[in-house]
Amino acid sequence: MSADALQLTAQPLTSEAFAAFGEVIDSRSSEHFLINSGRTRRHHDLAKVEVAGESPRVLISIFVSQPVTVPLELTFLERHPLGSQAFMPLHEEQFLIVVAPPGDVIDPAEVRAFITDGRQGVNYRIGTWHAIQSVLEREGEFLVVDRGGAGHNCDEQPINIRVTLE
Repeated sequence: MSADALQLTAQPLTSEAFAAFGEVIDSRSSEHFLINSGRTRRHHDLAKVEVAGESPRVLISIFVSQPVTVPLELTFLERHPLGSQAFMPLHEEQFLIVVAPPGDVIDPAEVRAFITDGRQGVNYRIGTWHAIQSVLEREGEFLVVDRGGAGHNCDEQPINIRVTLE
């Protein structure tokens, strides 16, 4: 990693700090109502699934990710110009999030890093630049909701970033 790499310290993930990039998915802080004869709490509409382009459809997948080492060295960020992308850990896996606002270029002054508490997921808005899946400590399984359909939906942009924890 070059000496001119962008240095970031991951901050705790909060809905307020992440609002410019999408939504934090966390049932602990959301309203709910009862369904299934009162046996189930439904935490409704926690994130907006966005799809655009030709013949879009919503996909539900499971990603199994290998852990990264910290400090995390990144050489690019990616974005999905035709759909949002949500990640929800299935077994309370903590993961690092590196994001930048949508746009044709990444402004290093606007790149942010967050760390989840293991129960939080995220939904990246259309076009939000983000790092690849970066689970900590152990292999992680994630429910992923994103876009399928025709058209190119993944751009990458080189950038040198080094992320540490507090």
